[in-house]
Amino acid sequence: MDKKRHLYTAIKVVIGAILLLIALFPIYWLLAMAVRPMSEMQGHISVIPRSFTTEHFKALFSEKGFGQAIRNSASTTLWSLLISLISGLTAAYVIARRRFRFGVKKPLTYWVLLVRVLPPVAFTIPLYIMFNKFGVLNTRLPAMLACVLINVPLIIWFMISFFQDLPEAIEESAKVDGATEWQLYYRIVMPLVAPGVAAVAMLSFMYAWNEYTYTVIFTRSPSNYTVPLALSLLNTEDSLTNFGLVAAGGVMSVIPITLFVIFAQNYLISGLSSGAVKG
Repeated sequence: MDKKRHLYTAIKVVIGAILLLIALFPIYWLLAMAVRPMSEMQGHISVIPRSFTTEHFKALFSEKGFGQAIRNSASTTLWSLLISLISGLTAAYVIARRRFRFGVKKPLTYWVLLVRVLPPVAFTIPLYIMFNKFGVLNTRLPAMLACVLINVPLIIWFMISFFQDLPEAIEESAKVDGATEWQLYYRIVMPLVAPGVAAVAMLSFMYAWNEYTYTVIFTRSPSNYTVPLALSLLNTEDSLTNFGLVAAGGVMSVIPITLFVIFAQNYLISGLSSGAVKG
């Protein structure tokens, strides 16, 4: 019996190692291509680079202006995340705690979800007309507001269950002690739902950082290009075979998301698991 158990354990370990290798190999190959000289990318390419270089990263910032794209993405992502969290969390709390007349609470909730599940391209024409009318197409504002449009419904739908599962007795006792609505919201409620906030913040951050559809439609000036748009422009006719440059751009694009997830992975896991149980 013990031999069979050890055999099953060994098989699971081997299968797990193979799956892990398959999952991590694209990341390794991206890194290997980014530090491999161009001379090694002709003909047969070895799995392990024979030499290393930083020429691709230097060209990325000195010739392609990738530093400006990173700054644009950081500005767009952080501002859209801040606006989305403030508005989304407040709306989710109101929907979860307040009573609505005429039974509009459930239709309102599903309407919010409908905005999130519709393809982003469905909003491009009305948004383009609106942004063009206000004369902001040549700025970073359209991409930022588009990210807010997509992230706010996600935050509302995700956080409603967290607010609903909080014991109302905690809020009632705080009101008895003289807490105002804002003190109750920020000092009592928000700390209790911090794991959910961290989880939905990371999901919103990843979407805003990787957003491409709205950026390529609304952004006209190269000075306002974000990282996804700058990456797509690296793969043009004159640099199609420069895989090292494209790989270096890919490495730089995933670093912020990787760091963000590493530093808050405990909140992400607990927040997602709590949302799954509560939903």
